[in-house]
Amino acid sequence: MRALSGLAWHDRRMTSLLDQLQQDLSAAMKAGNDAEKSTLRMAITAIRNAAVAGDQAVTLTNDQVVAVLQAEAKKRTEAADIYKEAGRSDAEAVERAEFAILERYLPAQISSEDLQNIVSAEVAAAAAGGATGGKAMGQVVKAVRAKAGPGADGAIIADLVKKALG
Repeated sequence: MRALSGLAWHDRRMTSLLDQLQQDLSAAMKAGNDAEKSTLRMAITAIRNAAVAGDQAVTLTNDQVVAVLQAEAKKRTEAADIYKEAGRSDAEAVERAEFAILERYLPAQISSEDLQNIVSAEVAAAAAGGATGGKAMGQVVKAVRAKAGPGADGAIIADLVKKALG
């Protein structure tokens, strides 16, 4: 990876979500909110790392920033679950608090009922086109992801589609 001078990831076309994160970080610093400050710093760092992860630095789109934040939120949820199983309620509470902060920047999750309706419609559409069973899995998952948008978890989509095609 090549070294970047200054803040090469930051340019005039910076995404508005990243701008919001940075503004909120400034507000948290002024307010002395340590939990929010550390969580937002972590999120901004993850976004910076994603922006420079390839051969050259790029400016992330809002969708790419959301994907980074979703990954970070998922890490917090998984860590909280692990801490809960280990009986570490203090560490679990920290992870859940970080998740709550990140969640404010994520799109609303699609309801289970709406997601199931989309899956059912796409399975029916695939069947009408002659694709059934495991052969239709990829086609249906792709179509459901497109309709459900970023507010749906890919693992949940795959599970629902697998059950519907089963």
